[in-house]
Amino acid sequence: MSSDRPARATLETVARELGLSTATVSNAYNRPDQLSAATRQRVLEAAARLGYPGPHPVAATLRRGRIGALAWVFEDPISYVLHDPAAVAFLRGLGEACEEAGVALTVVPGPDADPLRTALADGFVWDSDLDGGARLEALAAGGRPLVIVDGPPRTGAGHVGIDDHEGARLAAGHLLGLGHRRIAVVALRAAPGVDGPLTGEPAYRTTRRRLDGYRAAGLDPGAEVWACAENTPEAGARAAGALLDRDDPALRPTAILAMSDQLALGVMAAAATRRIRVPAGLSVVGFDDIPEAAGAGLTTIHQPHQAKGAAAARLLLDPAGVAGQAIQLPVQRVLRASTAPPPA
Repeated sequence: MSSDRPARATLETVARELGLSTATVSNAYNRPDQLSAATRQRVLEAAARLGYPGPHPVAATLRRGRIGALAWVFEDPISYVLHDPAAVAFLRGLGEACEEAGVALTVVPGPDADPLRTALADGFVWDSDLDGGARLEALAAGGRPLVIVDGPPRTGAGHVGIDDHEGARLAAGHLLGLGHRRIAVVALRAAPGVDGPLTGEPAYRTTRRRLDGYRAAGLDPGAEVWACAENTPEAGARAAGALLDRDDPALRPTAILAMSDQLALGVMAAAATRRIRVPAGLSVVGFDDIPEAAGAGLTTIHQPHQAKGAAAARLLLDPAGVAGQAIQLPVQRVLRASTAPPPA
């Protein structure tokens, strides 16, 4: 069978037309610094005239042996990431490091997305507190560099995080030092889908380590812990409402340790709704030190989210490789106006 449709122009077609080598034509697209401006312009004009669209991006990356992009893989929907101040700061750090290195950044959100199918990347930032799972196992077996952020360290992967245990110990130690004994905890996720009083050991590493840190400072092991399925002020307000709406004042906490500033801001809003003054009637301590914390006068634990994102990207881009490399960033207690001794 024959067709009157002209054959598709190729790189070789352009090279023959101009009497140039295929390497020279390829350089016009992939290594323009190797050609004079005039030669590159001749190639591009001939390509347009002949209908050659340029090298296929996937084929080009395979020839180079690298893609020129990193991928950030996380559990939450992208709408959450774009609204959570801590996640936005982390993303900013990732983006700045990628920009410095001249590489792209791909975002792979949600618990079900398959990063190996949806993201062409030279390496992956795995941002999840849960250990194992099919996605992580597939990434680990894929042979490309992997950096885990905050989650359990893994042989063969890099790791970036903070000392959550120490940060939580500083937070609880501050309240205990002020004289508080009826202290409740508004926690981050304990297990997928769980929202309510904590029962059993948290499955998420950050939640587990912060709870251990509170207890290491002297928090009563029987203290109430409310696990929130979402890290939002609304979730913090619901949890605080359950803890504060007690008929007997002796059963209400005089202080609440929130495992994030987002949750802490919700706790403060719930207290205001109930006309409980902070800190006269209730002390609140957060964790993260997002920009909104300063405006609210929230005592909290500072962690460098933007530096964490940049460190994860730079570790992936390290020519020495990521396996076995670990970066632990500092935490710091920031005292503001949301804490005071318990009411008499």
